[in-house]
Amino acid sequence: MKRLIHPKDPYQMNWIAGKTPWGTVRCPDGLSCRRETKEADGQIRERYLFRNETGRDLFLSLTDVAIYTPFSDNYEQAGICMTQRCHAHIWCGGEVSYIMALRMGAKGPHLGLILTKGSLGGYSVERDLSKISNDRGDFLLHPSPFSLAPGESTEIEWTLFWHEGKADFFETCRRFPRYIGISMEQAVFFLGESVRFWVEPARPCKKDEIVITRQGRPVAFTLCDGRALVEEPAGQPGEWTYSISVKGVRTWCRVLVQPPLEALLSARCRFLVENQQYRREGSRLDGAFLIYDNEEGCVHYDPDYDHNAGRERVCMGILLAAYLQKHPDRELEEGLDRYLSFVYRELYDETTGEVFNDAGRDNHFFRLYNYPWMALLFLEVYEQKGDRRYLEDAVKTLTAFYEKGGGRFYAIEVPVEKTMACLRREGMEGQAAELEAHLSRHAAFLMQRGTDYPAHEVNYEQSIVAPAANLLFELYRATGKKEYLEGAKEQLTVLELFNGLQPDHHLFQVAIRHWDGYWFGKNRMYGDTFPHYWSFLTGKAYAYYAKAGGDPSYLQKAQAALRGVLSLFSPDGRASCAMVYPVTVNGVRSGGYDPWANDQDWGLYAMLRYGMPAEKERLRPE
Repeated sequence: MKRLIHPKDPYQMNWIAGKTPWGTVRCPDGLSCRRETKEADGQIRERYLFRNETGRDLFLSLTDVAIYTPFSDNYEQAGICMTQRCHAHIWCGGEVSYIMALRMGAKGPHLGLILTKGSLGGYSVERDLSKISNDRGDFLLHPSPFSLAPGESTEIEWTLFWHEGKADFFETCRRFPRYIGISMEQAVFFLGESVRFWVEPARPCKKDEIVITRQGRPVAFTLCDGRALVEEPAGQPGEWTYSISVKGVRTWCRVLVQPPLEALLSARCRFLVENQQYRREGSRLDGAFLIYDNEEGCVHYDPDYDHNAGRERVCMGILLAAYLQKHPDRELEEGLDRYLSFVYRELYDETTGEVFNDAGRDNHFFRLYNYPWMALLFLEVYEQKGDRRYLEDAVKTLTAFYEKGGGRFYAIEVPVEKTMACLRREGMEGQAAELEAHLSRHAAFLMQRGTDYPAHEVNYEQSIVAPAANLLFELYRATGKKEYLEGAKEQLTVLELFNGLQPDHHLFQVAIRHWDGYWFGKNRMYGDTFPHYWSFLTGKAYAYYAKAGGDPSYLQKAQAALRGVLSLFSPDGRASCAMVYPVTVNGVRSGGYDPWANDQDWGLYAMLRYGMPAEKERLRPE
């Protein structure tokens, strides 16, 4: 099968364009496969029958067998993506597995796949590396490990169907008898909370037909209105995997339990100062926060863009300054001061507001992203120290950002609301008015473009859409002007399509990203990066939407998305910059956390800023 197009689709999108044809099967010698396809009632049923053709028992491991399902999930220009590309949300949950494919522009029809026979244990990807970050790759679905006696057969069967979005996808899945829905409000919990989720069989069943275990022990649940509620205290940090069986159909879900947020923040900030801050008098790197190699137990520096002492790594100073505002600590404050000395000496010109790409005031590679991040550092330090000098430097940095073309750039984390609030607090109304004028022009550009996004470092991605949504939300919060809210809502419609709902803490309300492990990690591995810290940007947009009078359920979605990045942090303060989720990427085993702690502290900072209880929301009148 080379083309799959809905007959009434006005855009005539082909949903299965890939390098390797759909339905190609890879399996070892001695194992044959026969593929059968049947189309009826607008659905396609595919059956793959595997047979042992040898005279001996065959034992197949997870990656021995692969079925290619190349959904059209890659990034061209935004205009093409909106109508001709999809986000493929994959769940290989054993006998309950599915793929929810959503057109990137949100307009149906969309495509779904649900497993009806057999079991899937994981998926791999094969990427066209010549397209670097823009090709997610062809997907290879792996049957769960199995064995066959001579002449014995087993099968994988699924149905492809059309749907109109997330809710309709899951409603359609419930029409298939062996489907088991697993729903949750969040997949990451803190000690002292209750782990809670629901198991929803597609057909009514008795309580004794449901078995739920964790680490081999039975887990109690209550059955009400056909749903089984699991609720137990989150009593030990770590990954909790629940095995679920309903009438003999087996699947699972995974949640994560972390220490209380305050403990996680404390451990991480201490680790930064004690392990990731370089200290050598006379070195231009003295005071810098650098990459930490968890395998080698040492810091690492390379002038290569994503491994240097500037850019995204500014987040370590930002986190520290934000944490210190409510947790004074002499040792941590000394570390922050040493870092600020490094920043003013090596990364920032306080006369012009110029932000440099690396130590040594190296700006041979100009990057606009650096400016709002440096401004945010100065704002957090201003709030921590109460010294107006840092607020003035934040304004100077943002002014330079706009002078250098920032008004037409989709910059991540432009600190709109915080800057305006600080300026008004200090009575700096003139600077506030000048900044608001810049921001208004920036917002007008974003609203004029709508969903026709210009390419940035990637052709199209979650962290192009999210900055547009969040800048408009923040400007609405700072000014109360309704046009910014309406513009932000248009962005949110497209943004939330990146997030999946699979019952795994790596995936639940986590945005699709698939290149960060290569650019920022030690293993230099492309592939689905679940989670990646920039996923929090979607959670931030959810929270802003709910607080602006939108659907209040988005507050819970926000909490889930913000927590969704916390598996990048360990209770002892260690961290990882990326989790590459697939089983293999271009044949290389993955499915693990990268050894480098690099730029992931943005995620913990977001949880501190947007995920903790906030004071009463107030908006200025229009």
